Amino acid sequence: MNIKRNYNYLLSDLGSLKGVGIKTTNLLKKKKINSIFDLLWKLPKSYTDRSLSSKIKDLKIGETQTVTIIPQKYFFPRIRNLPNRVFCKDETGEIECVFFNSYEGYVKKILPIGKEVTINGKIKYFRNKYQLTNPSYISENSSIIKQKHNKYSLTEGISEKVYNKIISKIINDMPKIEEWHSKGILQKFGNISWNDSIKKLHRPENIGKFKENFYQRLAYDEIFSTFLVNSEIRKKIKKFKKTRKKFDTKKQNEIISKLDFSLTGDQNKTLDEINKDLCSDNKMFRLLQGDVGSGKTIVSLLAALNTINSGFQAAVMAPTEILARQHFLLAKKIFPKYIKIELLSGKSHYQDKKNILEKLLNMQTHIIFGTHALFQKKVKFKKLGLIIIDEQHKFGVNQRKKLSDKAGRDCDILLMTATPIPRTLTMTIYGDMDLSIIREKPNIRKPIKTYSKIENKIDDVIKFVKKEMKLGNQVFWVCPLIEESKKIDHTSAINKSKYLEKLFPKEVFLLHGKTNIDEKEIILNKFLKNEFKILVSTTIIEVGIDFPNANVIVIENANKFGLSQLHQLRGRVGRGNKASSCILMFKSNLSDNAKKRINVLKDSNDGFKISEEDMKLRGFGDILGFKQSGIKSFKLADPIHNHDLFILAEKEIKRIENEKEDISKFKPLIKLYDRADIINDIA
Repeated sequence: MNIKRNYNYLLSDLGSLKGVGIKTTNLLKKKKINSIFDLLWKLPKSYTDRSLSSKIKDLKIGETQTVTIIPQKYFFPRIRNLPNRVFCKDETGEIECVFFNSYEGYVKKILPIGKEVTINGKIKYFRNKYQLTNPSYISENSSIIKQKHNKYSLTEGISEKVYNKIISKIINDMPKIEEWHSKGILQKFGNISWNDSIKKLHRPENIGKFKENFYQRLAYDEIFSTFLVNSEIRKKIKKFKKTRKKFDTKKQNEIISKLDFSLTGDQNKTLDEINKDLCSDNKMFRLLQGDVGSGKTIVSLLAALNTINSGFQAAVMAPTEILARQHFLLAKKIFPKYIKIELLSGKSHYQDKKNILEKLLNMQTHIIFGTHALFQKKVKFKKLGLIIIDEQHKFGVNQRKKLSDKAGRDCDILLMTATPIPRTLTMTIYGDMDLSIIREKPNIRKPIKTYSKIENKIDDVIKFVKKEMKLGNQVFWVCPLIEESKKIDHTSAINKSKYLEKLFPKEVFLLHGKTNIDEKEIILNKFLKNEFKILVSTTIIEVGIDFPNANVIVIENANKFGLSQLHQLRGRVGRGNKASSCILMFKSNLSDNAKKRINVLKDSNDGFKISEEDMKLRGFGDILGFKQSGIKSFKLADPIHNHDLFILAEKEIKRIENEKEDISKFKPLIKLYDRADIINDIA
């Protein structure tokens, strides 16, 4: 069997397995098990030990046990619905096997008179006699039953026996996969093969042995296949030679000198990295990752300025219209008048939109701001040279690749995110991109003081809010729910806004996920203009616009949020030059983990440090506080426990890239781990 047929067997549909019908296939598909390969990763949770056999006299009522018996006599009643019974014995006693809904022929076949048969099931006692109803396992070959049988998280409608039978068949029929790793890598895992690793993974005695060579090798395969694909995407993007952008940084430096703050070392370093990319003949595909309030926007706008001064256009896409408008206003404030700036808004009149689109096409607009509508087919540029996408967390690997392809040969791409994540996750999620990180905060930003308050001390919080309002400051008040719930004891935004409205008449507005877009824009603009003092909201204000006058945020039920999400929420204040405060409110019955999260946040304003702690406390699945689309979940690998494997995979990828090694031998690996659609033209 050749290599291609080897992995194609594993990727084939479940229906190709003998004995697996349409009903079973559909039940498995409900668990997102679509191929033979998928089944291999549904690991046993525990096992039932049927290896120990008992004599009839030693059987324990109510327990599942294995016993070897000899059938003596059949009792097949003529009356329907009565069970068929088989009288059996061994040298120590008697037992009756009872079968409901079974045909005579079937019973005679599995329990032939006078033949020694091994059975397993739950033991009962009825009319002074041991009884076993519908035995789970019956065989004349005792070795088939006298084993440890895995227990899986089953799909309703599939028995443990059937599930084990399917898994056993797959493992027994599994073709030998030719090795794809180098000798040096294999030695790190005791030279164990992929096939042997899979077999050991499903052995009952190996359940939970995460540190063993077989488990580590398979986890490494997952990580390495992800990094390999990311490497190939980077190489493919670099292959496209673009026109170098030529500009004089004097104009950039003139703008920097006029800012009312100095750029941090990280900002200067990142700007240099981006400028080198712009001036290169390789296409830029870079992620700018910065902590909340670290000053990513000004860096991206300076990059846009340099792009424009080299004879190209730039586009800036933001997740919301109000954030796009804020970027637009900042650009108008700092850019020279000769640079023509436009904002494409959903509220713009038809004729205004038409004029903007015409200017874009005729090079009369140099830079345009807007939401995702900027990438509609009708929006065409004369000479687009740079796309900047703010808060790009909704873009997965495939979407980013398509964006790069669509942007055109000479267009560089800069994606930005204010969500600091641990290095192992960055390597996984954004490994297809070059990375710049801004950790430092501008000097004008003062650290946010974080306090914790038990909810029955709300009067203290109200006093503090009153004092801040008298000083002309504004307040965010965040609640986890929109409406009160009988099932969940969390504070609702609606109830809290009514409560605060009584205390601060005409100073409170409510914002939540059900607020329509137009109304949301109106409320946020009023808050930005300081027309009211308290904005009660759900977590929809987590990422986005700057409100320099808001310097207090109160977060109710803070223990219900992850650290990273709390840090993002806290980042809504401290955007100006005022001292800012974050008040975390909670109920008295806090778990140890919740106490740790709150203490970490009180002790640090460093988003990268906080994200590392968040991953340790919560696990990597929900580290970001929202579900990242486009992230492929690992089946075995864990960025916390397998940190060393991530580093090993990164080193191996760099070696392959530096030595320009042929990666065609990795095609089975990439195919198996379902990433072939990204680089399907590997030889």
